[in-house]
Amino acid sequence: MIPSKIQQIFDYGWNDYCNAYNPSMVQSKAAHSIINCKSGKLGCNISICHDCGYTDVHNNSCRNRNCPNCQAVLKELWIDQRKSEVIDTPYFHVVFTVPAELNPLIYSNQELLYSLLHRCSAETLLELAANKKYLGATPGIIQVLHTWGQELNFHPHIHCIVSGGGLTAAQKLKSCKHRFFLPAKVIASVFRGKLLSSLDRYHHSGSFSFSSCENLRNAYEWKELKNTLYQKTWCPDIRETFNGFGNAIEYLGRYTHKIAITNTRILNVSSEQITFTAKDYKNHSMIKKVTVTPKEFIRRFMMHVLPSGFQKIRYYGFLNNRSKKKNLKVLFTLQGHQNFKSMYQNLSIAELLKQLWNVDLHICPECGCSGMKHAGRTYVMRN
Repeated sequence: MIPSKIQQIFDYGWNDYCNAYNPSMVQSKAAHSIINCKSGKLGCNISICHDCGYTDVHNNSCRNRNCPNCQAVLKELWIDQRKSEVIDTPYFHVVFTVPAELNPLIYSNQELLYSLLHRCSAETLLELAANKKYLGATPGIIQVLHTWGQELNFHPHIHCIVSGGGLTAAQKLKSCKHRFFLPAKVIASVFRGKLLSSLDRYHHSGSFSFSSCENLRNAYEWKELKNTLYQKTWCPDIRETFNGFGNAIEYLGRYTHKIAITNTRILNVSSEQITFTAKDYKNHSMIKKVTVTPKEFIRRFMMHVLPSGFQKIRYYGFLNNRSKKKNLKVLFTLQGHQNFKSMYQNLSIAELLKQLWNVDLHICPECGCSGMKHAGRTYVMRN
């Protein structure tokens, strides 16, 4: 197998990176998964054509959520499942970002503060939506954490898909018009207040690590930062209105299983330098080239490996995991139908590949007959 571009980069720079930095266990696991993906080191599946005897070997993928080679099937399954939960309302895309001054603190406290970003984003939307002045109902919210900018810099933010309608306290379906039902300035003010208040409590309770921002341990420095952030204008990004039932989920599907960079953005790879493309949002989203060493590329990439077990996709409102099934049953009854039903839920991998990309694993690439049968698999022994 020819290594992918991302694998070549790790081959060139991983040892240098390890010598210069101290990767965590989860970062090391991600790196080794990417390096070994589809290489045969993770085992393989063997198929044999019963007509001509041709043998085909499929090396196993790593299935690590940080690997750019392993997200396509997972993304399609996720979209299929979420489409079955769409109701008859407009859908909106909202992005919550934080001022760059908070980045060192967030990076030093990833699990704690990534969860806080999720919680404050959801609470802001749910509290305002419950107000009869705006909607007077509980919407469905899907949130995805991203931590990167176009140049692989650290830029934590939350992508949200919000239904423009939901359940009232009286269990009725209420929908907004085609304009977003919450004012951006109000969202910004509430989100800022919630986040900074929580950060202040964490600081006073001694909950923070200051590994990347030692100065913030000082109470005076913390107060100065807090005052500066209260004076800033926080701008949530309300990006699109979706008028098609499934369009919002298709759109968010581009974000859910996206990683910091894909192979298609990597232009050139050598042992000395890596060149990749990036959108320059300060210059009308013009495409520019960024060139770094393999070690620096890996350093930037590793910043976006999430803590072990961290759930980057979360569900709120009528989609919360505890009561989603009951809420959707009520909503579909109220609107009189369910727009979509899952198409892929019970399909095997072979059936899924055939359905999605017209790839038939039963067709022999040698003789063209449908005699390919699974003949066995090899496993990697783990210590």
